[in-house]
Amino acid sequence: MKKPITVLICCTLLAPLAFAQPNGKKQGASTTEEITVTGTIIKMTTEEGSAANYQPVKTLVVREDRSNAPGTYVLNGRGHVVNKNGEIIQTAIKPGSHVQIFYANVGDSRMVDHVVVD
Repeated sequence: MKKPITVLICCTLLAPLAFAQPNGKKQGASTTEEITVTGTIIKMTTEEGSAANYQPVKTLVVREDRSNAPGTYVLNGRGHVVNKNGEIIQTAIKPGSHVQIFYANVGDSRMVDHVVVD
C-alpha cells in the first residue's frame, strides 16, 4: 500500500514540471531573425537569330541577327526548346526557323535556360 501512494505523490510533484513552459513563453510563439544571403547575381540575356542546325538533346547552332558569326549553344536534356505558346518541342528545328535564346553568361560559357521557336 505504501508503494502506490509513494508513486502517486511522486507523479503529483513531477506533473507541474513536465507541463511547465520555459521562459514564460507560450507554445507556438515564433521569432524572426534577420539573415543575409550572399552570392553571384546572374543576368539573363537573350539572342535572336535563325537556326542553322539542331537535333533534340544536341547542340543548337544559330546565325545570330546581330553578328555574321554563328553562335553555338549546348542544350542538355529535354524541356529547353519550346514554341511561342510554351509547349515543348521534341522534334528537330528546321534550318532557317527564327529562334530566341534565353541564357546567362557563366565564365566563358553560355548556360541556356530555354529557346523559343517562332
